[in-house]
Amino acid sequence: MKVGIVGFPGTGKSTVYTALTGAAAATKSVALGTVKVPDPRLDELAGLYNPRKTTAAEVVFADLPGGGGERGITAATLGQMRDLDLLAQVVRGFPGPGGESPDPVREIDDLEAELQLADLELIERRLARFAKGDKSERPGERALLEQFHGMLEQGQSLRLRPPLSEQEKAALTGTSLLSLRPVLYVLNVDEAHAQAAAPPALQQRAEAAAGLIVVLAGLIEAEIAQLEPADRAAFLADLGLESSARDRFVAAAYARLELISFFTTGPDEVKAWTIRRGTPAVEAAGKIHSDLQRGFIRADVTAYGELVSRKGDEAACKKAGVTRKEGKTYVVQDGDILTIHFNV
Repeated sequence: MKVGIVGFPGTGKSTVYTALTGAAAATKSVALGTVKVPDPRLDELAGLYNPRKTTAAEVVFADLPGGGGERGITAATLGQMRDLDLLAQVVRGFPGPGGESPDPVREIDDLEAELQLADLELIERRLARFAKGDKSERPGERALLEQFHGMLEQGQSLRLRPPLSEQEKAALTGTSLLSLRPVLYVLNVDEAHAQAAAPPALQQRAEAAAGLIVVLAGLIEAEIAQLEPADRAAFLADLGLESSARDRFVAAAYARLELISFFTTGPDEVKAWTIRRGTPAVEAAGKIHSDLQRGFIRADVTAYGELVSRKGDEAACKKAGVTRKEGKTYVVQDGDILTIHFNV
């Protein structure tokens, strides 16, 4: 999963990036930071199997450059956003340098307007090429882009329409639209408001954009993120927080993208894999290796709780009937432990 940290100048965007990754942000180019997804279940499984290697799922954070002036996002940054799975917009929740009050709702509206304008321009260029007889048009693409064009001209975000069908996704292959991108809003507050909830107006605006909100005190949490792990809990407790900015953000990102984790286990490696909720077993197998998807026969499936309650004893799970043989269409559940049988 690749998450872009975006926002206007003065919002503390790069400080939030440091709070999430523990790494310093780049001053001009894109900064990339990779963090492990926290999951106590993975730690529990590793304790049972004592594998040679334990591998957590990962999130890549990209700190994208902001605008060149007081407002605005550069065309280059808009282009970089098209490669992301999730846009995390940082909005200011603290007084400005001149004491001006924050206006996070306006910031959300301003960025959304830029995303829609960029999409409108891209769609108009694509439709113009079709009108000239461009042969790259895919089945259903023109009708879908014309529908999107009408929505954008009325100021409607594309992410508010029903999710794309598989046929629509195929029609849009190679066409990346920004206002279809899922969003998550980060309200960057001062230390005194680290525990505060987002203002009602901001919550309503986020719901209207099909987004979620994470509140964090970027400056102090960036400092905490750079401490030794053993020292972080005490400082978070002083702020009245039970978990770090990274942990809270990752949980919100998984919820927004409807992601879940399944596990593979054994003496060599215990590993967490990230998939979208509703993924069938054959596609989950493909996350592990393409050969497993191509030659899929069945999956042996054990729920995390069933395996842990039997101390990782796979034979006991089979004897108790809690390890099931499932086919290609089985929908993988959060916490499933999978063993894939295949033949290629």
